[in-house]
Amino acid sequence: MWKVVSVTSMASAALLAPVTLTGAGSNAVPSAAAAPCPQVEVIFARGRIEPPGTGLVGNAFVSALRSKTTKSLDYYAVDYLADIDVVQGANDMSRRIQYMAANCPNTRLVIGGYSLGAAVTDVVLAIPSPVFGYTNPLPLGMDDHIAAVALFGNGTQKVFGPVAEVIPKWGGKTIDLCTADDPICNDNMDPETWVANWSSHLQGAYIDSGLVDQAAAFAAARI
Repeated sequence: MWKVVSVTSMASAALLAPVTLTGAGSNAVPSAAAAPCPQVEVIFARGRIEPPGTGLVGNAFVSALRSKTTKSLDYYAVDYLADIDVVQGANDMSRRIQYMAANCPNTRLVIGGYSLGAAVTDVVLAIPSPVFGYTNPLPLGMDDHIAAVALFGNGTQKVFGPVAEVIPKWGGKTIDLCTADDPICNDNMDPETWVANWSSHLQGAYIDSGLVDQAAAFAAARI
């Protein structure tokens, strides 16, 4: 249990620094078709201080995944303040997963997040019972509805390694991506390099490097 609690604490602590937005229109993804039960739904948590929506990385991921599948695809932006409150986002992500499993049982779910949003997802994946304000953990069987997990700039990776290794249950479903110089998720950064390489953690670094497209290809093969 100590490891699970540590995952929450370390992921939150690693992501307190501000995330600088690049580009415009973090909610640029157009509203999805209003079909009650799409074949695929992406449930994505944005990074810290991004405005409500899926954020720049989430937008790019949804667009890339749509380009790689002929299935109907909708998305849900995790509802949380995206300041330092990981637990608030985890409760909402878990709620949405359970709602979709109950109301659209044939919909394949793709969950994930960027930066603070990756920590939100870590909590949902790692913690099986209520703890420290996380009151809505996933019940047994929810993993049957989740086809893929896509994480970007995940601070937990720096401490414990990729989620797929920490929680083997999610191994074949999870892609946990970190740019080569991202100080948040790399374990080889001294303090001076950490500051110098901060731009490698920003949204544009993940989008421009092709890592978002790589994650979309990973998810497309599993939905």
